[in-house]
Amino acid sequence: MNKYIFVLLLLLGNTMAYSQNTLQAIIRDSETKAPLIGATASVMGTGIGASAGADGALQLSGIPDGRQVIRYSYVGYEDRLDTLTFPLAQSAPIVVQLAPGGEELEEVVISTTRSSRTIEDIPTRLEAITLEELGEKANMKPGDIRMLLSESTGIQTQQTSATSASATIRIQGLDGRYTQILQDGFPLYSGFSSGLSIMQIPPLNLYQVEVIKGSSSTLYGGGAIAGLVNLITKRPTEEGELSFMANATSAGGLDLSSFYGKRFGKLGVTVFASRNTNNAYDPADIGFSAIPEFERYTLNPRVYYYPSERTQLYLGLNATQEERLGGDLRYIDGAEGNLYFEQNNTKRYSTQFNLEHRLSDQSMLSVKNSLSFFNRDIFVPGYDFSGEQLSSFSEVAYSLNSDRSDWVMGANLWTDKFSEQNADAVGARDYNNTIIGAFAQNTFTPVDWFVLETGLRTDYVMPAPAKKIEGLFVLPRVSALFRISDRLTSRIGGGMGYKTPTIFTQEAENITFQNILPLAARVTEVETSIGGNADINFNTIIGDKVTFSINHMFFYTYLNDPLILSQRADNLYEFRNASGYVDTKGVETNMKFGYEWVKLFLGYTYTDARQHYNGTVTDMPLTPKHRVNNVLMLEKEDNFRIGLEAYYFSSQRLTDGSRGRDYWINGIMIEKMFSKFSLFLNFENIFDTRQSRFGSIYSGSITTPVFDEIYAPVDGRVINGGIKLNLL
Repeated sequence: MNKYIFVLLLLLGNTMAYSQNTLQAIIRDSETKAPLIGATASVMGTGIGASAGADGALQLSGIPDGRQVIRYSYVGYEDRLDTLTFPLAQSAPIVVQLAPGGEELEEVVISTTRSSRTIEDIPTRLEAITLEELGEKANMKPGDIRMLLSESTGIQTQQTSATSASATIRIQGLDGRYTQILQDGFPLYSGFSSGLSIMQIPPLNLYQVEVIKGSSSTLYGGGAIAGLVNLITKRPTEEGELSFMANATSAGGLDLSSFYGKRFGKLGVTVFASRNTNNAYDPADIGFSAIPEFERYTLNPRVYYYPSERTQLYLGLNATQEERLGGDLRYIDGAEGNLYFEQNNTKRYSTQFNLEHRLSDQSMLSVKNSLSFFNRDIFVPGYDFSGEQLSSFSEVAYSLNSDRSDWVMGANLWTDKFSEQNADAVGARDYNNTIIGAFAQNTFTPVDWFVLETGLRTDYVMPAPAKKIEGLFVLPRVSALFRISDRLTSRIGGGMGYKTPTIFTQEAENITFQNILPLAARVTEVETSIGGNADINFNTIIGDKVTFSINHMFFYTYLNDPLILSQRADNLYEFRNASGYVDTKGVETNMKFGYEWVKLFLGYTYTDARQHYNGTVTDMPLTPKHRVNNVLMLEKEDNFRIGLEAYYFSSQRLTDGSRGRDYWINGIMIEKMFSKFSLFLNFENIFDTRQSRFGSIYSGSITTPVFDEIYAPVDGRVINGGIKLNLL
């Protein structure tokens, strides 16, 4: 019947084509009555359409006589269809009210800022990688989280070993030690345990990843100078989840993961388990592993208890054990003799306890604690570095939420102790840090178009024997959100941070901590920083169905007294505070186009990171000034997904003053979904971009190699594929 009505409308339109009419309308929110700037109206079956202006008004011209169906649309609202007969009996504008609840706007609830607000209502600029995006990235790298982080603008994965594939992340050009990696708000990956952290976190049990770029010290401490990454894990639901993933790679890798979660009345449970293995892989055929041989087991059980509607708690355990061996393939195959190798054996155990009790509908008290143990042994020819790290984190916080204001206040205690085993002639590089902190944060909405977030943190670093690492640090922070219109918003913010000295830096990791002296007593100072960013965000609908959004951000960070590693005349290395500072500034631009089941993401990052030491200014090593992200995603929900990617990195300055090559990395991912399972195939780095294709990656002999800095991929093209099962 609908087909006949549609045909009749077309016939009427053709026979009366010379009779033209005009429709004036004002489109408003059905609840707030606010005008919907950028809302669209179109005449079905024709090319006639228009967008609403600042007052929500629009005009459709050239409408044929007869019955016409008018469609009104706005992102985040239900479409409305009105049937009108032209010419209209009235010439005054008609008022059209759209109801919120359209499918195109997904509400993203944020936990990192600890407020009750969604991502659109938070003054702090925060990026959320949602569950759907995590599923896409898991297809590309199921064994760790490198892929999902490195493909975001402003974030770079920096490999620290040519043969063992250890890596860290850099945000906006700053070294990885200035970024905090959290899991559900717990600082589990810092200090000695940070060197392999992103290589040992599988993504299957993650619900969301939240990234704050720039100083984020108020809630999580001074170490978040460059930013923080909070990994939010899945929680048990009434429906339950039982999922499995199996993945194999052309580089000899095999990933097996499983997740189970379900709530049973007042009890709930989640269990994540994985086994990740890889054979040594040498795509350049130079005799050294680009991907090491490794075997890793991970187990994360967690038990939840809900004694009442107002109270919930959980107790969890994270356990990871890995053996990783890279270097000369002959040694990995069991040969003996004077051969180069690099072996890493790690054990990571941590507990998490979290209690949340709602004192009222607006207020909540939370208590959390974690205890972490990390052991790592590094073996290279003639040298053994072994140590244990024991750290703890305890916090009590109170939050109060109202219609206009949110408060978070609390105090925490953080301890971190490192003990080196079998110290050699340079002496043990032990340390023992204890930090007591108190914080308060307020998010205030005085008027609908303006939100202000202010925070203050005070940390006391307790004195340690023979160390200059002590003192009181006051860290203010402020952010503001401006709603210029329904389509246009802007954020601006900044804050201060600090970082206690540590030998666990990217430079030290590069040389496997050999010949590095302990931190000099009463000499090394705490690094301090100040930074800020500002952005503008715009979204609209082009025509009838094309959605468009753009976010443009400016950032700046000033780091005073940076700790650097220098080589002395006796060939020993020592850490000293540089005479000068580091500053990094730049822009990030993200654009997104959407048309039905097609999405296009475009990103550009300009990073100008410089070292100002002893009156000399140089570019920060291993930091591309220009980076371009291009992702085209073709996706029909519960049917198929095809992703095309292209990433460009400009040339980078190396530590010795030379420059590396610029390069592109391209990839294709395909996934076909069925009712209970899906099959995926991924072609990563399809054109085999490798640093070993630009020249040799080491000097010296194959038995005593000196490896160059790694600025480009060394593993080259890798094809992987597998199956994902969802049985509940």
